[in-house]
Amino acid sequence: MNMFRTMMVGAAAVGLAVAATPAQAFPDGPIEFVIPFGAGGGADIEGRLLAKKMGEILGVPLTPVNRPGGGGAVTYTYIKNAKPDGHTIGWNSTSVLTTTNLGNTDFGYEAMDHVGRVEFQPQPFAVKGDAKWNTFAEFVADCKAAPGTLKVANSGTGSSTHTAAIMLMDAAGCEVIHLPKGIKGRNKSVLNGEADAMIAPLTGAVNLTKAGKLKILLMPTDARSSIFPDVPTAKEVGFDVTLDLFRGLSVPPNTPDDVKAKLADAMAKAANSPEFQDLAKKKGFTVAPLGHEDFTTLLASEDVKVKKVFTSAGLLNSKSKK
Repeated sequence: MNMFRTMMVGAAAVGLAVAATPAQAFPDGPIEFVIPFGAGGGADIEGRLLAKKMGEILGVPLTPVNRPGGGGAVTYTYIKNAKPDGHTIGWNSTSVLTTTNLGNTDFGYEAMDHVGRVEFQPQPFAVKGDAKWNTFAEFVADCKAAPGTLKVANSGTGSSTHTAAIMLMDAAGCEVIHLPKGIKGRNKSVLNGEADAMIAPLTGAVNLTKAGKLKILLMPTDARSSIFPDVPTAKEVGFDVTLDLFRGLSVPPNTPDDVKAKLADAMAKAANSPEFQDLAKKKGFTVAPLGHEDFTTLLASEDVKVKKVFTSAGLLNSKSKK
């Protein structure tokens, strides 16, 4: 009996000791910062700088890891299935809506939790620097004169750039050939004459435009770019089309609210750091952090746009049907 009592007292003591041990505060180790596209592109450059600044704020390293594939599907699937402890976060973009609606995943954007938005940027309509078109109206006139002959390059079928191109061409009543050329091939196809025009994130066109190798005719966004203030928006020339590219952070579903709040705070502070602001001015994106609730509202409204475009173009869940 004495031995049994001793065992019970010992077990109770261990239980009390465990219960008295406070849970480790987040974060208690390195954080994996997953980038859905390859090294060297705009998403990678921005993401790596944001990760560095967030690491300084949180006091732990944020390790950037590129997991490209499926227009972001590889990364989003990885995030969805990761442990919901805040130590795995995804650098999302508009691709979180396009790739899920295309059917590259068997889940929607709601399958993940979303921390917030960091920035947004227009997706300009650009032609080669020495092209004969100096206005979008001139391009549209030639397009209508010869339907189905002009080629507009994008980053891939169902990508944000493809979506914006469909919206803009449909609004203009312009029948074109959409060329999915990939992120690296998109610009090259315009420069070598394979494509007549392209839609690209501003960060992907800014340097070539400043060098005179590309010419931006229009931007399907709400306000003119501070980098190219002479370029009109689509609305200014009569087309009610707006589809910006955004970037933000996603985490696995059921990540605790306090963890998401801490990540959101670090995200906003990192985005407003002098280094990140300098990159924004250089590349042309707008730093505009949104918290979880406002970002959730934005995702829902942009998802409606994407679904509408994909339905009309026969792209909605088209990948899942193959």
